[in-house]
Amino acid sequence: MTNINHASLLEMASRYGIAAGFVVLCITLSFTTPYFATGDNIGNILAQVSINGIMAVGLTFVILTAGIDLSVGSILALAGIVSASVVTSSDLNLGVAAALLVGLAVGATAGAINGAIIAGSRSIPPFIVTLGMLSAARGLTQIYNHGSQISDLSDNFMLIGNGQLWGVQFSVYIFALVAIISFLVLKFTRFGRYVYAVGGNERGARTAGVNIGFIKFSVYLISGVCAALSGIIYTSRATSASLQAGLGYELDAIAAVVIGGTSLAGGCGGVVGTILGALLIGVINNGLDLLSVDSGNKQVIKGVVIVFAVFLDTVRARIR
Repeated sequence: MTNINHASLLEMASRYGIAAGFVVLCITLSFTTPYFATGDNIGNILAQVSINGIMAVGLTFVILTAGIDLSVGSILALAGIVSASVVTSSDLNLGVAAALLVGLAVGATAGAINGAIIAGSRSIPPFIVTLGMLSAARGLTQIYNHGSQISDLSDNFMLIGNGQLWGVQFSVYIFALVAIISFLVLKFTRFGRYVYAVGGNERGARTAGVNIGFIKFSVYLISGVCAALSGIIYTSRATSASLQAGLGYELDAIAAVVIGGTSLAGGCGGVVGTILGALLIGVINNGLDLLSVDSGNKQVIKGVVIVFAVFLDTVRARIR
């Protein structure tokens, strides 16, 4: 009986602890710094969360298959600078729609390369493949435009990250749309069921006739597209394409997914938890900035949060 009670308590803690911690953190910051609970700051948090959140939603597909994608931060930077170059090119004279399509195509290409290698070679771990893409995409970002950042973006392009509707930034609506579509795909489609099946029991899924290679290829493609979309929003919001964009963003995105309850072992989790995880990471970042915590201490605190997220994942795995 005692073991059952302990298991029940651990399950409740792992399921609702993050939500409770998020509420407590918000209340604490509201008392610690009066600016935290203002409308302007909440809007700023949501805008920042939308960038990490879109990446995290894409990563949710990957991690559900027991994979990992370390390249999303570099893909963000590469897609951002390429889309910025398209919209500012006087020779091409292309608009925002073309910049969006080209930027997303860059993310799709990088994700497809990751997926093709991982799906085609069972001997190369996703960690190694995406680590290589992290380096390659970051290098291409440095080489692109002769190593110079791109500014003087058009007003229409900057609306993507800075425009508002009913007092809420467009990027928040984009994040909500991506999250809703992803939730519906994972919850109600055959593809979504196959994603869970591959992560839960790859051998069993293969025996049941699931095309493992296609599922793995697809989730990395989705992750690449989501990272590129985040890169376009980031570039628009910053009003320039920075060569250092997205540095360390993959850690925040992975932490958001794992904190939200998606297991690194695959087969368990979902988009709703990822949204909560992204909100928690966003509030932590914002709170540390408001409290004037220096960058070194911020990195230490975020490192502790990531380790705590992995610890929660191991607790959930033991419960299951």
